[in-house]
Amino acid sequence: MLRIIRITLFVLGALVLLGQLWPAGAPPFARSVNILFAVGVLLYVGRDLTRRK
Repeated sequence: MLRIIRITLFVLGALVLLGQLWPAGAPPFARSVNILFAVGVLLYVGRDLTRRK
């Protein structure tokens, strides 16, 4: 399960980076992808930090 989450975050991160490098080619759903990526990373890091204590 953790591997699927990492792959999903990697793909979303690649889309975010592509949107930053080539803004004219960003799809209409780019804002949603940015928000989803930010929330996903926040949840992933928060979960990781609480498990390490």
